Amino acid sequence: MAKKKAAAAATPAIAALTAAGAPFTVHAYEHDPAHPSYGQEAAEAMGVDPDRVFKTLVADVDGVLTVAVVPVSGSLDLKALAAAVGGKRAAMADPALAERTTGYVLGGISPLGQRRRLRTVVDASADAHPTVCVSAGRRGLEVELAPGTLAGLTGAVLAPIARA
Repeated sequence: MAKKKAAAAATPAIAALTAAGAPFTVHAYEHDPAHPSYGQEAAEAMGVDPDRVFKTLVADVDGVLTVAVVPVSGSLDLKALAAAVGGKRAAMADPALAERTTGYVLGGISPLGQRRRLRTVVDASADAHPTVCVSAGRRGLEVELAPGTLAGLTGAVLAPIARA
């Protein structure tokens, strides 16, 4: 995968990947505000299997904000997320709190380059693919990278946290 120099500092996520020297590819597409799903829109626009495009969700697990990265083709299993981090109870975080904490807007939250690094869990299905796509930090911009690179740069654990 080649790095796209022109977008190298376009977002904190891309800056983090560039600083780490990680291989990645940037995919840009025209975001349609009327589309009902940011993740499905990304998969369709890029022509990529929705199982390889992952959405970034922020949840509250026992009072601690936690990032969950799951395929756009499925949904987050909150009980599985809590179990993956040794917690008891998980709920989706307040959207405004998620935006303030990560520094990104909904639909553009990236697991990379967040304002405050949160503990992260990536769905184990990511390992089935040589590369996955996640938000690059704004709507209409994705980065494609190896699942191991994503896990390494975010300090993520891989666990089965998605439901089909």
